[in-house]
Amino acid sequence: MKRKNIILLITIFLTIFGIMMIYSSSYVWAEYKFQNPYKFLIHQSLFAGVGFILLFILSKIDYKIYAKHANLILLVCGILLILVLIPGIGSVRNGSRSWFGIGSFGIQPSELAKLGLIIFVSKYLANHQNNMDDILHYSLPILGIIFLFFFLILLEPDFGSGAIIVLSLLVLIFTSKIKLSFFVKLGLVGLFGIVGLIIAAPYRVARILAYLDPWSDPLGSGFQIIQSLYAIGPGGLFGLGLGNSIQKHFYLPEPQTDFIFAIVSEELGFIGILILASCYIILFYHIVKISLQTENLFGKYLSLGLILELILQTLLNLLVVVGLIPVTGVTLPFLSYGGSSLLICLSAMGIILNICKSSE
Repeated sequence: MKRKNIILLITIFLTIFGIMMIYSSSYVWAEYKFQNPYKFLIHQSLFAGVGFILLFILSKIDYKIYAKHANLILLVCGILLILVLIPGIGSVRNGSRSWFGIGSFGIQPSELAKLGLIIFVSKYLANHQNNMDDILHYSLPILGIIFLFFFLILLEPDFGSGAIIVLSLLVLIFTSKIKLSFFVKLGLVGLFGIVGLIIAAPYRVARILAYLDPWSDPLGSGFQIIQSLYAIGPGGLFGLGLGNSIQKHFYLPEPQTDFIFAIVSEELGFIGILILASCYIILFYHIVKISLQTENLFGKYLSLGLILELILQTLLNLLVVVGLIPVTGVTLPFLSYGGSSLLICLSAMGIILNICKSSE
């Protein structure tokens, strides 16, 4: 089977599986809050429909066109990140002003910024690959742009999305001809910066403390991770059965979002997790192979940047759900409820399919 067909089939499977699990995990909460058990199912299905249309369209558009318009794409993303911070334009949800509200729907510009930054940085690296060891004139300017966007996203605040973008792009830049010593110094500065950002925000400190000892505040900051572990624990080999989760009955808060993996584990058990993990690994493997085989430098960096973002987002989400790192608010690609995340994931797949077709 051709690589692009494998990628498409797994993408379709993960999206449909995600919609199924969103309904299974959310209908109790949706019935209570909205008197409509299908609310989250309907919303995610609509976004999935639009997302697959975007996937089809983008798979037909020559990916090289994005390099020509990379500056404009980045400018639009920057303007949207500024606009969302303005009261009356941006909507506040769960304490973050990171949404454009359209009725009961919401769009996150930070998700679009992921795509815009990856396109821009891919073009920059393709044009200046041989100059990246010149730290002052080439490395620092692109890092400045990345951290400017990180700062805008942090103002919402949305530390999780910002961290994913920065980590993905730093790894992408690391694959270029840049000095390793510079990255070591940058890592040390970044470590101090992260510590400062955590100390500056009390809710982040609470998340760290909950991570270190969730039982110190079982009804407060440690509640979500404790309930997540209660969901994962009883899953066993085959799970409790689809739709039979106990934790979704007002124990695990809004289980259809960041912690949907816990419900998958509870209802489908180790077998369900194994199938899901296999799909992600196969998908990531084939996209990395596409990147390695693509001769066009922009296409190589673009496909690698897109898959790095998806890999890091998946890993961070899973590490949070099983309690290995503090809660970050990062969604699980294709599975978690969230229209913006799903649209960007499917759009990324469309671009990757076009790169795959061009490199065959």
